[in-house]
Amino acid sequence: MKLYLICFLFIVEATLHNALVFKFSNVICESHNKSWFVFNHCRLKAVSRDRILLNMEGTVLHPVSNVQVHIKVFKRASGYKPWLYDIQIDACRFLKRSYNPIAKIVYGLFREFTNINHTCPFVGPQIVKDFYLKPELLLLPLPTGDYMLALRWLFFNRIQFDTNVSFVFVEDIATKKKVH
Repeated sequence: MKLYLICFLFIVEATLHNALVFKFSNVICESHNKSWFVFNHCRLKAVSRDRILLNMEGTVLHPVSNVQVHIKVFKRASGYKPWLYDIQIDACRFLKRSYNPIAKIVYGLFREFTNINHTCPFVGPQIVKDFYLKPELLLLPLPTGDYMLALRWLFFNRIQFDTNVSFVFVEDIATKKKVH
């Protein structure tokens, strides 16, 4: 009986992951202080129907040892409305020891695609290359919808730049493709 239950749960889990749509829809990068931070490029690239890659490169022009990140999640409903998360973290402290569970999930989504993997100070190119969303890394349940992750970056408590990443999340078993 236990074996049947384990097999059933495994099949349900596999079915849920196969029915999942989790892809980028837009990215906006804006530098507010080009004497400290400049975006070299910020774009999405569609490589297949189900996979869209995010490529972003910016340059920190002076060494920075005090970085704050204000993270907000918005859900689209007649425009983007604040939804559930609005936190601010000390990025230097977080990279030494990840202390915030939401920031840990967000960072875990793109950690393997970036060179932002060391503690402060930051200087020079900061790159996110060929980043795509992996559903298995999203540890929080999300209802189907369009979302925007807004990241506001502050150096020494002054706004430097914003990165707003929009994505679509759909989990619908009824739309699952049949495998032949």
